[in-house]
Amino acid sequence: MKIGIIGYGKMGKELEKVAIERGHEVTLKISSQNTHEFNFDNLKKVDVAIEFTNPELAVNNINVCLASNTPIVVGTTGWYANFDEIKKSIIQNDGTLLYATNCSIGVNLFFKLNNYLAKMMNKYPEYDVRIEETHHTQKIDAPSGTAITLAEDIVGNLDEKESWVNGESIHKNQLTVLSHRIENVPGTHEIKYTSAIDNIEIKHTAHNRKGFAMGAIIAAEYIKDKKGIFTMEDVLFN
Repeated sequence: MKIGIIGYGKMGKELEKVAIERGHEVTLKISSQNTHEFNFDNLKKVDVAIEFTNPELAVNNINVCLASNTPIVVGTTGWYANFDEIKKSIIQNDGTLLYATNCSIGVNLFFKLNNYLAKMMNKYPEYDVRIEETHHTQKIDAPSGTAITLAEDIVGNLDEKESWVNGESIHKNQLTVLSHRIENVPGTHEIKYTSAIDNIEIKHTAHNRKGFAMGAIIAAEYIKDKKGIFTMEDVLFN
C-alpha cells in the first residue's frame, strides 16, 4: 500500500517507520516545509493518507483529501466542531474517513474498560469519579481528545454524572477532568473512583508514539477499499 503522511513531524516519522515495518511504502510526506506538494496530483498517487497535524489545519487537510478521492485516517483531535461540515463533504465526494480521538489499540481497549466500569459503578453511588490526563507541552488541545472520549463515555453510562468540566467541578453531577502538560510525556490517562473507604483506579500510560502509529497504520489498511465514515471501533471490534 502507498501511504501519504500529512504532518511529517515526530509522529509522522514514527508512522513512516511502522508503515515500512508492515511492508508499505510512504510516497508522500508533507511538513510545513513543503506544503506546496499537498495537492491533488500527489494525493492521487497514494492509497491512503494519514493526517497528524493540529486542529487549525485538520479540516482543510481532510477536505483536500476528500476532494481528491483519497481515503484519510485522521489522528488529529480538536476539530470536531466542524464534523457536520466534513460529513457533508464525505457524502458529496463519496469519500472515506476514519477519525479517532486515539488510534492506539491499547487506548481503545481502555475505552471499553472505562465503559464497562462506569456502568458497573451505578450500583455504588458512594464512589465519586474523576479523570486526569497528562501530555507533552507541545499538545495544543486540552483536555485531550482521548480524555474527552473517556469523559463522554462516563457521562453516558454513569447516572450521577450529567456533564464534564475541564477543571475542578463544583457540582456533584459534573465530572472533573484535569489536564497537565509536562515535557516528554506521550500520553497518560487515569480514571479514579474514590470513596471514604478506598479508591479504584484504571490507567493507560503510553511509553512512546509507536502505539499511536501502529493503530493508525492498521486503520489505513482497514479503510483502503472502503467508503464512508469509520472509527477505531470498526477496525478493532466489528
